[in-house]
Amino acid sequence: MTVKNKIIFISGGAGFIGTHLTQRLASNNKIIIYDNFHRDALSKSSIFSHKNVEIINGDILDLELLKKSLPKADYIIHLAAIAGIDSVVKDPVKTIEINAIGTYYMLEAAKRLKCLKRFLYFSTSEVFGSKAYQVTEDDDAVLGKVGEPRWVYATGKFFSEHMIAAYAKKYKMPYSIIRPFNVYGPQQVGEGAVQVFIKKALRDENIKIIGDGGQIRTWTYIDDLLEGVFLCLTKKTSKNQVFNIANAQSQITILNLAKKIISLARSKSKTIHLPQKEVDVYLRVPKIDKAIKLLGFKPKVDLEDGLARTIKWFRKNAKQFV
Repeated sequence: MTVKNKIIFISGGAGFIGTHLTQRLASNNKIIIYDNFHRDALSKSSIFSHKNVEIINGDILDLELLKKSLPKADYIIHLAAIAGIDSVVKDPVKTIEINAIGTYYMLEAAKRLKCLKRFLYFSTSEVFGSKAYQVTEDDDAVLGKVGEPRWVYATGKFFSEHMIAAYAKKYKMPYSIIRPFNVYGPQQVGEGAVQVFIKKALRDENIKIIGDGGQIRTWTYIDDLLEGVFLCLTKKTSKNQVFNIANAQSQITILNLAKKIISLARSKSKTIHLPQKEVDVYLRVPKIDKAIKLLGFKPKVDLEDGLARTIKWFRKNAKQFV
């Protein structure tokens, strides 16, 4: 799908997904990246100095700077968040501040825009809880018990979903919400298992598996996620809707994922098992019928192909992404 001659404001745009979005959109649009560069893939890419990209180094909790930085945008893509289990468990207070209050500030800055075509929010598949099998967008959220840091991330995201819907109703702000399932690909930064395993495999280092490795995930290659994003931006049927975005066929246990990466990378790495200390998600498998029906969404990159592409990229750029 094509987006041209638009102003696109991306909060958290310096990260993995934001960088890929910018690379796809910058040639035909004005892109404004608002980020504190806590996680940074953007500055390591060629798009960092593109003439159509404006970069604002700012915090999502700085409401006044947000208001000053947000022009008459056609689209807002709200990516800014604390993500990754280690980061979430380490500082649940900061997680809830960024993921919930940050969204509130983003909405407060955006509500004055009269020509906004879409407020696109990146939520999370974690809202479905620890055992999610063939979940649909209409299934109830399962947020876990109070006091368990793991669920602060999902709670902040789900709170934001409700807040976006409320703002949309009051201020006539059209929105779309994406719940992505385990996105991976070239240029990934952070704590994602695929890029961590690949880096270990390329160095022939042992890959750590938490517990028995039987946890099942559904993996989504970055190109397929981007297709879902562009469909949400351009399809009228995406207005005020929530979508699971995933490759529902790319399901695998964490242990078998590690073994597959070791094989594809022709690595000498071994898997080692560590005790399960934190709460974990044991099963995460979505249904994507709604995205198929309303958006025409069709993931194209299967897991083995996506892993091979990602391994090739990290092998070539090993010094850049240590």
